[in-house]
Amino acid sequence: MRPRILMADDHSIVLAGLRKLVEAESEVVGTVEDGRALVEEAQKFRPDIILLDISMPLLNGLDAARQLAKLVPESKLIFLTMHATPTYATEAFKAGASGYLIKRSAASELKQAIQAVMRGQDYMTPLITKDVLAAVIHQADGAACKRSPATLTARQREVLQLIAEGKGTKEIASILNISVKTVEFHKFRIMDELDLHSTAELTKYAISEGLVSL
Repeated sequence: MRPRILMADDHSIVLAGLRKLVEAESEVVGTVEDGRALVEEAQKFRPDIILLDISMPLLNGLDAARQLAKLVPESKLIFLTMHATPTYATEAFKAGASGYLIKRSAASELKQAIQAVMRGQDYMTPLITKDVLAAVIHQADGAACKRSPATLTARQREVLQLIAEGKGTKEIASILNISVKTVEFHKFRIMDELDLHSTAELTKYAISEGLVSL
């Protein structure tokens, strides 16, 4: 059977190219360009595979994956991203990924990854496998990432991303369906947790951590 695939990337041209790569052996049930739309469409289509990026507007891929792992646990998540560092890859698998590719991977790797996850296996691009294993060992030895986004709650990461995308307090409140005071409270707690002191510093941090799509 051909796997049903939902694809998410904030660049239309990338989505068009991915469709060409997979449609011969898979059924593309939909394409979306932001993380919130991805969560909604995934619940509607309940695809076999979700192909997603890390840096996406409104909700980044890692936080989207954490939601998807709970909402559509039967869907396999494959990340296709520019982020080639082991930190992102390990966080992706912690968030529920079954596969991780980077955008400079060979086109044939995508087919391999899809076949692997459909067999119930995990797939990691060989381009960063050794680095990821080293990072896992390093973390197992008790090394902690300083000021990691993982220290924030899911809601705090959502607020941080929207702040960094230039959204105002009222707009954030509307998007997340919370009060303005709650947004301001989360912003205060984020700044305190990360030891950052301005919106500009929050934005710079979010960009460096891949929470914001440029």
